[in-house]
Amino acid sequence: MMSRSYTNLLDLASGNFPVMGRERERPRMMPRVMTVPGSICELDDDLAHSVSSDNLSSLAGDRMIIVANLLPLKAKRRPDNKGWSFSWNEDSLLLRLKDGLPEDMEVLFVGSLSIDVDPIEQDDVSSYLLDKFRCVPTFLPPNILEKYYEGFCKRHLWPLFHYMLPFSPDHGGRFDRSMWEAYVSANKMFSQKVVEVLNPEDDFVWVHDYHLMVLPTFLRRRFNRLRIGFFLHSPFPSSEIYRTLPVREEILKALLCSDLVGFHTFDYARHFLSCCSRMLGLEYQSKRGYIGLEYFGRTVGIKIMPVGIHMGHIESMKKIAYKEVKFKELKQQFEGKTVLLGVDDLDIFKGINLKLLAMEHMLKQHPKWQGQAVLVQIANPLRGKGIDLEEIQAEIQESCNRINKQFGKPGYEPIVYIDKPVSSSERMAYYSLAECVVVTAVRDGMNLTPYEYIVCRHGVSGSETDSGVGGLDKSMLVVSEFIGCSPSLSGAIRINPWNVEATAEAMNEAVSMAEQEKQLRHEKHYRFVSTHDVAYWSRSFLQDMERTCADHFRKRCYGIGLGFGFRVVALDPNFRKLSIDDIVNAYIKSKSRAIFLDYDGTVMPQNSIIKSPSSEVISILNKICGDQNNTVFIVSGRGRESLSKWFSPCRKLGLAAEHGYFLRWAEDQEWEVCSQSSDFGWMHLAEPVMQSYTDATDGSCIERKESAIVWQYRDADSGFGFSQAKEMLDHLESVLANEPVAVKSGQFIVEVKPQGVTKGLVAEKIFTSLAEKGKRADFVLCIGDDRSDEDMFEIIGDALSRNIISYDTKVFACTVGQKPSKAKYYLDDTSEVVLMLDSLAEATDSPVTSDEEPESSA
Repeated sequence: MMSRSYTNLLDLASGNFPVMGRERERPRMMPRVMTVPGSICELDDDLAHSVSSDNLSSLAGDRMIIVANLLPLKAKRRPDNKGWSFSWNEDSLLLRLKDGLPEDMEVLFVGSLSIDVDPIEQDDVSSYLLDKFRCVPTFLPPNILEKYYEGFCKRHLWPLFHYMLPFSPDHGGRFDRSMWEAYVSANKMFSQKVVEVLNPEDDFVWVHDYHLMVLPTFLRRRFNRLRIGFFLHSPFPSSEIYRTLPVREEILKALLCSDLVGFHTFDYARHFLSCCSRMLGLEYQSKRGYIGLEYFGRTVGIKIMPVGIHMGHIESMKKIAYKEVKFKELKQQFEGKTVLLGVDDLDIFKGINLKLLAMEHMLKQHPKWQGQAVLVQIANPLRGKGIDLEEIQAEIQESCNRINKQFGKPGYEPIVYIDKPVSSSERMAYYSLAECVVVTAVRDGMNLTPYEYIVCRHGVSGSETDSGVGGLDKSMLVVSEFIGCSPSLSGAIRINPWNVEATAEAMNEAVSMAEQEKQLRHEKHYRFVSTHDVAYWSRSFLQDMERTCADHFRKRCYGIGLGFGFRVVALDPNFRKLSIDDIVNAYIKSKSRAIFLDYDGTVMPQNSIIKSPSSEVISILNKICGDQNNTVFIVSGRGRESLSKWFSPCRKLGLAAEHGYFLRWAEDQEWEVCSQSSDFGWMHLAEPVMQSYTDATDGSCIERKESAIVWQYRDADSGFGFSQAKEMLDHLESVLANEPVAVKSGQFIVEVKPQGVTKGLVAEKIFTSLAEKGKRADFVLCIGDDRSDEDMFEIIGDALSRNIISYDTKVFACTVGQKPSKAKYYLDDTSEVVLMLDSLAEATDSPVTSDEEPESSA
């Protein structure tokens, strides 16, 4: 297990991922990634040379592989300086996840170590940790580690996710491409370690936090059906903040390679979904209480649940704390005082100085607390290099000195500031003594301090009551509304930490509250914290992973795309690409053919500025229409005037306009109306409603047709347009409830049209007409790209059972693009559609073979 480095980080950052581990050539074999049908030519060297890709894992059975930046281990050098001594980090959240998983589920950890291990020792350390702790260490080269963790994680992602924009080099720093490259390469290294121990058919992989946001894409490139979950422990910012990140789409697409993406609060999830909508054009759906994103046929689940604490660990630490001398000393030190407590990491987002200012204001406004109230502020040292850390420390120290000088007296200091590491048991002692915990973070993820405090204030039984803390059973919380745990603490006093005066009043209210109300609030909080612990959280996450991944083996999965554009397309097993050879062979052998073609997005690119068909398309259609055995129709939502003008050179081409309301069999025939409705008085009701939304929605417009009216918002803000469309749909349904119309939403449109008008009825009418003429269709080709075409696919599927097409009819229902559809075939884009039609046109011109001539003449 040698450390690996990359020579071309620019390739990494652009998504052109190089091969790791080239120092050991392996025989080219089919890797385990091919667990699903796919094209072998899509495999690249990255798969062939993946660590252990050609050696089946000896570890079998369902397992959970937990991947995080740091392993839940403590390490120190042995006294003789020969080797390392390792032990579990009992405070690590990752270690506690096991409690919620099934007892027979093996758990492996993949992550880095907080120590620098010499390359010579790395093999021995890896073997030892895998054997003794089931941990797989990832050793990052120093040049990558610095730019990955201190660089991209701490100077870009962490500030941005806490709503800090890099307006100047002193505040967050400008985006540095080399740091992004290091982040990608580090994620790649973590993924390689996962692959070393992975059994893709049986294992779950659970990736944690913003350090590893692009790791899912590396795993998904190898294993289409691997069950991958991701949980973000920090806030996820609003789309207006997140969109400033230059690599915003790369990270979103990487996260969507997961099966389940978890967040602490609905706000964080809502921001993520908004980013997916605005930047990737994806919309989420809620079904039976579960939120999911449809992404190329896969459903990516969204999990919303705050993490909890480990009750057993906190209880045991509390009991230890009560027995220590330090607890007795603290109890004596604060005897007769009202203690307010703050426990925060020392960084710019924890709002420590705002808390001090609020304490100062409380002492001024409520002199009764002078000499009585004490704020103990524990500031945990940062794990990495913090932004503006020196300025923060100087500001805090200045406030402490000023407040203590103004309100302090012999034997009393209103501010006790502790800026050194505090042991877990000592922290529990402070919790037990505090009347109130105050959290004034201006932006934070899941701050577990309030949870720990609640448990520590819950009375203990037995000998511990002799210590004078038994039966406390009351606690008060003043918490910022900007932290992850705030929504779950309904009995806390929530504050805006920027409002110092309001925070001061909240602190006064908390410590002045009647004892009975403190107890009631505490009991409410304790019930929640004790039942929603870390085991409950991990168990719930696993259950949602199993539910989301349930249909992995029902669908056919294909990996397509390069770099961070890679995605897995999940399709019905019977859904496959249309073979030109197959359709041409069936075309030649058939005698009565029905061909239905959508226009926009099918024979004409959707984003084309020139909407009229090309001379190539006109020529191809004329050749196909020239065969007397062919009945060819353009079935479009466009008006009959446009279609008549564009296809005037195609005299034998049939046209169905406005989704089939108007129908014309050939140019020399009259238009038919395929609906019994001829009263369009409802338009006078629908148009004013649409106009009001048009006036209020910049970028929207109304398109008036002869039989329908359409509101389009393609050029509007996607989020606002979608919201307006949803409200308009309800409004129109209410206004037109007694009218013979259908109100439908589509891709960036809301349409009102007569009831019963669908493209499917066009297909049914043509099949019936051919059958009445004794020319029942034995070849059907239907191509479309949007929701309205699904009606045609559905009718074609039912036509055989209804005996309106021949029992041996060759049916080719084809959608444009690989996506969920009622069609059985797909072509990638309009160019492939035109190529296929051209092949049919050539087959039309080809001479009939001699063995078919007698049958033809008959």
